[in-house]
Amino acid sequence: MNTRVNILETEPEAYKAMMGLEKYIAATSLDPIHKELIKIRASQINGCAYCIDLHTKDARKFGMTEQKIYLLNAWKETKLYTEEERTILAMTEEITLIQKGLSDATYNKAIELFDKSYVAMIIMMITTINAWNRIAIATELQVV
Repeated sequence: MNTRVNILETEPEAYKAMMGLEKYIAATSLDPIHKELIKIRASQINGCAYCIDLHTKDARKFGMTEQKIYLLNAWKETKLYTEEERTILAMTEEITLIQKGLSDATYNKAIELFDKSYVAMIIMMITTINAWNRIAIATELQVV
């Protein structure tokens, strides 16, 4: 695969808008591990090698264990993840696989575990990584 159009170079205002979302996410109170769980899981679902590589490295920097990283695509079959993490992963899958959207059951569980502001931040994190995944895949961004 060859790298295609470089969004930053050809449409800097579009890239600047995406970076606005990144700045918002960076300023939120989202736990760094929650952020990386979302980024890795959405990137796995979307098949974005570039983002999987980037965010598994970041997850390690924030203290995520190798075991949690390796088992992430099978999170439903292990008790390794906390109730909060499991809810965030369910939200990530349901929002990324938009056919049905975020179910009432998952949304209600999230509201039970987190306040509305944190739930909104989770949704925005999921939305942002899905946009980045689509950009990276469409432009065939390469892992270096």
